[in-house]
Amino acid sequence: MATHESSRKRARQAEKRRIRNRHVRSGVKGVVKAVHAALASGSQESTELARRAESVIRRAASKGVLSSKQASRRVARLARRAHQVAAK
Repeated sequence: MATHESSRKRARQAEKRRIRNRHVRSGVKGVVKAVHAALASGSQESTELARRAESVIRRAASKGVLSSKQASRRVARLARRAHQVAAK
């Protein structure tokens, strides 16, 4: 356990940050899961969901939860899959 006051404060801050990041990351996972389900079922709303997922992913990257490169990769993969399904 932290012994100095400054290290105790850093531990408190890290815990708050961890909880906030976990919330954002689970939100990203949920919206991506919804897009995959919509694409698998061939739903008409899949393009709108993909657009919303891109927004959520980019917002997570801007908050520092995801790296910008990982966010771009996830968005590109979702978009590619959405276009493949739309083309069929």
